[in-house]
Amino acid sequence: MANINYKTFTLGVEEEYMVMDPVTRELKSHEQKIVQEGQKIIKDKVKAEMHQAVVEVGTDICADIEEAHKDVSVLRKTISGIAGDLGFAMGAAGTHPFSHWESQLITDHVRYNEIVNELQDAARSNLIFGLHVHVGMETREMANHIANSTRYFLPHVYALSTNSPFWEGRKTGYKSFRTKVFDKFPRTGIPEAFDSIEAYDNYVKLLMKTNCIDNAKKIWWDLRVHPFFNTVEFRICDVPMTVDETIALAALFQAICVKIYKLRQQNMNFIQYPRPLINENKWRASRYGIDGYLIDFGKEEEVNTRVLVYELLDFVDDVVDHLGSRNRIQHIHKILEKGTGADRQLAIYEETKDLGKVAEYISTQFLEGTA
Repeated sequence: MANINYKTFTLGVEEEYMVMDPVTRELKSHEQKIVQEGQKIIKDKVKAEMHQAVVEVGTDICADIEEAHKDVSVLRKTISGIAGDLGFAMGAAGTHPFSHWESQLITDHVRYNEIVNELQDAARSNLIFGLHVHVGMETREMANHIANSTRYFLPHVYALSTNSPFWEGRKTGYKSFRTKVFDKFPRTGIPEAFDSIEAYDNYVKLLMKTNCIDNAKKIWWDLRVHPFFNTVEFRICDVPMTVDETIALAALFQAICVKIYKLRQQNMNFIQYPRPLINENKWRASRYGIDGYLIDFGKEEEVNTRVLVYELLDFVDDVVDHLGSRNRIQHIHKILEKGTGADRQLAIYEETKDLGKVAEYISTQFLEGTA
């Protein structure tokens, strides 16, 4: 069996943060001041987003999970420091507990103006905060193979990331309402499997030729072979409240990719399940987080989500030491014990009946665990 070059599977992590008023805890437009100041220190690792109360950051290409942890920590600390100096507070959750999108300003930028012009209220109401994890691939062919096979695990990891139980001041009954908001966009959700990278490229070309999209980044699936980089990009997760959670999820995505790659080296593959089946699990993850049941399609039965997550950890166990990520993946046990961001938000709400306190809690957790 060929040796695996674990160094191929580099990491990139992007997070979207909320900018809040430190007193009222409302979302607040920072008029891109945080971005402008941030760019002086961390260059293009900080970007404006469509809504002015959102700041997006992205790491460098990281050789391993420890590098990713350092980078995300620095990004959170830098942004938090700048925000504090400018009179803002930062937080990380999939949705803000009570702010309304109608009162939030849109960033004046050609790309965002075009999106709002095309998608209208679906775009204006898209006031959500996600986590994107890129895993490096040796070729785009391999990226397509791995994207096809890792689709099955998207709901499992998503359940662990659930961090958006409130929307516009209401308890939604979901652990992640963020994806419900995003579902209004076209080209979202779990993708189909593509027979080859050529089939995927032809799909993109057809959409561009027919003016459905002007570039491949307007394909907003939960997972995609990145149009410009040799990466598989996982886009399903809510942005986690803490660095440790973000890094644990990034490490898990990386380990799943490497495990699928390893099977491929042994002429094996994971069963490809059709999109409608995976969608059933995504729906359950969004509604119940780690407290529900997902379907094990092999056994054709419902299984406790926590049990399936432990099974997933067993499945990837033989690659994590090679990746040097065991220490970081351990944090998933903590999530299973203490609950996801959504569970912790809901616990504060049950205790206080005050969404302001929930927003305050989100803010206090922002630097938790930074290196």
